Amino acid sequence: MGKPLFYEVMEKPATSCIIGICTTIWFYIQKKNIGYQHVGVSYETAIEGHYWRLITSAFSHISVIHLVFNMSALWSLGIVEQLDYLGLGIAYYLQYTLVLVVLSGLLVLGMYHILIQRFKIEYFRRVTAVGYSCVVFGWMTILSVKQPSSKLDLFGFVSLPISFAPFESLIFTSIIVPQASFLGHLSGIIVGYAIAWGLIHGMTNYWAVSMLGWIVLIFVFSLKRSGAYDFNFLEIESVTDPSLPSVRFMGNSRTLQMSSVPLGGIEIA
Repeated sequence: MGKPLFYEVMEKPATSCIIGICTTIWFYIQKKNIGYQHVGVSYETAIEGHYWRLITSAFSHISVIHLVFNMSALWSLGIVEQLDYLGLGIAYYLQYTLVLVVLSGLLVLGMYHILIQRFKIEYFRRVTAVGYSCVVFGWMTILSVKQPSSKLDLFGFVSLPISFAPFESLIFTSIIVPQASFLGHLSGIIVGYAIAWGLIHGMTNYWAVSMLGWIVLIFVFSLKRSGAYDFNFLEIESVTDPSLPSVRFMGNSRTLQMSSVPLGGIEIA
């Protein structure tokens, strides 16, 4: 018989808080009918100085299945908070979650830059990414290196060996969700390996707090500079804007589909 949920929440406080934040944001997005292009990040918006989107895009989700998939995987990965004997634990979890959010987002934009500037694929200029999957895939990768005997539980009934979970999930999501961000998930895996192998290391509470301070400062500054500091964009029902791609649900599968994608679209991260 499993532990009561209350005790599991107490054993995974950071994971539980992140799940609560993402769920609250999802409810707000649904209630206000906010469009993905107002919270997501794209190459076009990044070069316009909307750096705040790196953060809002990571914690925003478009559909309930998108949210449930990410949060289910994240809940299973919360075991990282309990692995102090492996040099992990709650402090490590929080420190490197910050690293994963920022670096995976920057890596995605770097990939877009190469595809646009080098290979002239203009589609990626306006592709908008949203979701916490970059971080989820990063933690899958870190755990697969640090504790390869672990299991990843999805939806409470699917269990995957953690050693193969990053690439199994990458292929699985790419097949069942056409809008799944292959580059976004791949960036999380790359940053995850860099952390697990010690290529990115040295994070302490001091550096984590300093990094968080800079994130908040840049977030606020870029909000003001981009003209979004009054948060009026949160009131726009963008899914009905005829000049932009729209999102709709198809059938019972609840799969996100694009009704019109002239230059770019949405990638679920």
